Amino acid sequence: MKNFWKSLVAVLFVVGILAGCVSDGNSGSSDSETSGDGGDNTDSTEAEDSGELDIAVVPKLVGIPYFNASETGAIEAGEELGVNVEYTGPTQADASAQVKVIEDLISKSVDVIAVAPNDPASVKPVLEKAKEEGISVMDWDTPADKDLVDLSVKQVDDEEFGRHMAQKLVEAMGTEEGEIAILTGGLSAANLNLWIEAAQKEFDENYPGIEIVSEKIPTDEKQQVAYQKTLDLIKSYPDLKGVLAVSTPAPLGAAQAVQEEGLQDEVSVVGSALPTDSAPFLEDGSLDTAVLWNPNKLGYLSVALGQMLANGEMPEDGQEIENVGEITVKDDGKTVIMGPPADYTKENAADFDF
Repeated sequence: MKNFWKSLVAVLFVVGILAGCVSDGNSGSSDSETSGDGGDNTDSTEAEDSGELDIAVVPKLVGIPYFNASETGAIEAGEELGVNVEYTGPTQADASAQVKVIEDLISKSVDVIAVAPNDPASVKPVLEKAKEEGISVMDWDTPADKDLVDLSVKQVDDEEFGRHMAQKLVEAMGTEEGEIAILTGGLSAANLNLWIEAAQKEFDENYPGIEIVSEKIPTDEKQQVAYQKTLDLIKSYPDLKGVLAVSTPAPLGAAQAVQEEGLQDEVSVVGSALPTDSAPFLEDGSLDTAVLWNPNKLGYLSVALGQMLANGEMPEDGQEIENVGEITVKDDGKTVIMGPPADYTKENAADFDF
């Protein structure tokens, strides 16, 4: 019995000590919260709240002049707007490789992914996954699934751009009749397809004497492929009068072939290309007109709009974006057009640095 009472007293003693420790601990926590001395969690939250946004910009591919110029604008925007910009993409215009890039960005939990899809259908599942993870999704340069993206950033109005290139080709040919061919970058690129469709409508509606000799010809976003395909066209169609080339490497390759064959006066070339790359071909007439916009500004605009989107804001029609200019917002509220197309010629190409 004595042992029983001794044991009971010992247990009560230990319980009393533990109760005092818990009481002291609670008191210390309360003091810390009141005084702010123990605010590790508060500091962490404040740091998280004030942290920079992470915006990923994914081109069709890296390493070609057009997307290099876009990268320059995107990085500049990141520095000026105080956001982290990761500009990353595949080294080839390959849809599956682009999907892997986006999957990697999802694993990094970036705030915004802006993509120029090589194939809208291929990137749809991975962009859906990004949205499920709470990441805002945009397209830029090339449209993705319109129901999937939160914002769509277009460099120009597709219809206006395609028709304009068609008009410039007929103007360069000096005739409204004759055989022409159309070169493209990749068959699945939505923006290129829209421009070509608009150009074909312009020919059909206003220049019925123009004959397109074949289906659009892919060049894999490579100047060398465009060069070889144009040489093949010249041999197959000796009466060829013009080449419409979309995707920035394609007009250069087509012009290179015309230059090599000495056909500047017989075959006209018009297409979407950068002025600095075009200058040597514009100079001798192997390329008549390069039609484009400022890709540097396009990269900047994509990041600026990405920041707005991440902050819960949406652009407005006629809004002035610093370093870009006034933008147009379509009726759907999420399609943004940077501006009208620009023509680069022998006379003005040297005035630009991209």
